[in-house]
Amino acid sequence: MTNTMSRQVLPTPEALRPWVAGIGSVSAGGDPAKPYVQLPDTATKVVFRVDEDGRGSTLVLGPRTRASYHRGKRFSSCLEMRLAPGTARPLLGVPAVDLVGHAVPLDELPGAVARQLARELRHIAPEQVVPHLTETLPDRLSAVADRSRTALLRAGADALSPRTGHAPGQVRDVARELAVSERQLRNLFAEGVGLSPKHYARIDRVHSVLDRADDVPWAQLAVASGYYDQAHMTSDFRTLMGVPPRSYFSGRLPEAQPCRLAARR
Repeated sequence: MTNTMSRQVLPTPEALRPWVAGIGSVSAGGDPAKPYVQLPDTATKVVFRVDEDGRGSTLVLGPRTRASYHRGKRFSSCLEMRLAPGTARPLLGVPAVDLVGHAVPLDELPGAVARQLARELRHIAPEQVVPHLTETLPDRLSAVADRSRTALLRAGADALSPRTGHAPGQVRDVARELAVSERQLRNLFAEGVGLSPKHYARIDRVHSVLDRADDVPWAQLAVASGYYDQAHMTSDFRTLMGVPPRSYFSGRLPEAQPCRLAARR
């Protein structure tokens, strides 16, 4: 099997919840002889880390459309803040679609909020990062965010996600429910998430499979995750993860590659 990113969920302060989907302490490693996997991810993340020499840095990681497998290596832990849909533009000054597959230093992004935050974080101890964000971000983001547009986007994202007792909706049905065209819904997702509604839903379904594969029979899991049937689940999983579910969970994985971060152009 692989080494995966290990995440310890930390409490998200109430003041940040309109903007932040989650905060966690993240590390990677385990057995250096084994590869590790970076899973597909719909979120744009701001990562605060301290290097071995004690210097801090802050990166923005865009959404990942597919899994990637890398040669085993140990990493220091860092603090990761997952942005809620619609937060990228007011915080970073760019649409989320510009960040897909890229890692960018926070101070290189054009948003005034991002640049100010980058300056402040250079002089803050790691344990003070979340308290500082809680004190400063809500007012700054509220001043520049389009709340009605963000609310529409988040309603669409929720409708496309697998939920207990509620199968995820089809894109055309979600657009109709929100009283927008499919094109408008795609534009909302490109700016606020970085992915098309269809690809957002596909990644969400794959995560449902990854989270529940040990507990639910394949056919039942496929239906619960929003697939037509088990064959549909297997095909979609293979496209996003590089291997079908049975191969992934038995450790038969694609060849691991050196870890490289793609710079944003």
